[in-house]
Amino acid sequence: MARARWRRSGVDESLTAQPDYALVGVLRIPESQIGPTRAISRRIGIALLALLVAVIVVYIDRDGYIDVRGGRMSFLDCLYFATVSLTTTGYGDVTPLTESARLINIVIITPLRVLFLVVLVGTTIQVLTERSRQAWKIQRWRNRVRNHTVVVGYGTKGKTAVAAMLSDGVAAGNVVVVDTDQTPLDHAAAAGLVTVHGDATRADVLRLAGAQHASSIIVATRRDDTAVLVTLTAREIAPQAKIVVAIREAENQHLLRRSGADSVVVSSETAGRLLGIATTTPNVVEMIEDLLTPAAGFTIAEREVEQTEVGGSPRHLSDIVLGVVRDGQLLRVDAPEVDAIEASDRLLYVRSVGK
Repeated sequence: MARARWRRSGVDESLTAQPDYALVGVLRIPESQIGPTRAISRRIGIALLALLVAVIVVYIDRDGYIDVRGGRMSFLDCLYFATVSLTTTGYGDVTPLTESARLINIVIITPLRVLFLVVLVGTTIQVLTERSRQAWKIQRWRNRVRNHTVVVGYGTKGKTAVAAMLSDGVAAGNVVVVDTDQTPLDHAAAAGLVTVHGDATRADVLRLAGAQHASSIIVATRRDDTAVLVTLTAREIAPQAKIVVAIREAENQHLLRRSGADSVVVSSETAGRLLGIATTTPNVVEMIEDLLTPAAGFTIAEREVEQTEVGGSPRHLSDIVLGVVRDGQLLRVDAPEVDAIEASDRLLYVRSVGK
């Protein structure tokens, strides 16, 4: 434990201090995917277009070229010359003779030759271009990211949490996934999420994910002890962020609270309660599942108090109010303190997804 405190006492910025191009592969910004068939077809199309332009240019100025046979340049001869020129083969049997033909060859044919070669070696060029483009996107993302959500761990819990947020209207670009395993990160990237490959117990990894600017951090690691370390690190670099943690054992709940977690969900106990309830009243479990699924049916939402509701009782509203948030504290609807609604309150109520 002393070693952990020593590590956290200083600010570890070994990753965040790196230039953007060095972060390619660690921090990945999602982009639209293009299938291999479409990519190859596009390259072939560009190559054929460059060849067609070269053929037209040579054919228009065909009188400025000389053939070793001494005859007039036909369209086939122009196609032949354009092909061997763009592929840099150049047998020398057809050459530009006049100054205008040579000028056109320099100004038009040569750039087309370069374009044609770029298409031919497109795989190598694409790798280099992709790396530069990712570095530029990383730089722009790091400068702009604010008030987003960092999800540590993209297993079953993390993936379900992200799905719930997306179903509730959160943009995929506002979610950053941190994990040590590349496979779940690939799935997250395919879903359009920003990903960071690294250990979230390290401050520099969380800083790379923009945790210091995040509005909320979800910790859904596989182990409770890892969740404690991640929460400690996250709270240190993001004192204002809301930290929500999922753990397996209830006995670790107080550790997470003392580590800085705002909310702690005990996944094993929650699942156990639902299993127990389902044996006697399965319809209750079905209703709870409906409330926890924002995509359809009913959901639990939070809203501000309307001016006409101030001073009234939350139990007399048209909405089904479950609780009142006052000064950051959640009060049940039957608590005597909330008999009269205040303007600064927020209401937790049951909302129809269609509304």
